[in-house]
Amino acid sequence: MIKLDFKDGKSLHEQIEDGFKNLIINKILAENEQLPSVRELSLTLTVNPNTVQKAYKELENDGFIYSIKGRGNFVAPVSFTKDSKKINELYDNLESSIKALIYLGEDADKIDEFIKKVKEDM
Repeated sequence: MIKLDFKDGKSLHEQIEDGFKNLIINKILAENEQLPSVRELSLTLTVNPNTVQKAYKELENDGFIYSIKGRGNFVAPVSFTKDSKKINELYDNLESSIKALIYLGEDADKIDEFIKKVKEDM
C-alpha cells in the first residue's frame, strides 16, 4: 500500500500523505472507502501513531479524506464545489515548478508533452 523511505529528506507524515494522495488520485482507493485505523497503519509502517494522525489530519484539511468520530477515516467523494483557495495554491506550485524546469534548461515542448501525458493517464 504505502512504502516509506526512512532515508528520504521528506518527513514520514508527508510520505504517508503523498502515498494516500497517489492512491486516491489514481482511484486505487474508492470514494467512501475506509482507511486503516491510525493504530493499524502505525504498526504496519512501524511509525509513531502521532505521525499517522498528523498525515490523516493534513489529508482531511486538503479534502482527500473525511473522518467520522468513532468509525474512522474515509476517502472523500470528489467534490463538485471547487475549493478556489486550494486550486490557486496548486496553480502557484505548478507555476513555480514550471519556472524552475525552464530555468534548469528544460525544453518547453517537453513540459507540454509531460502535461499531456499526465492528462492521458488520468
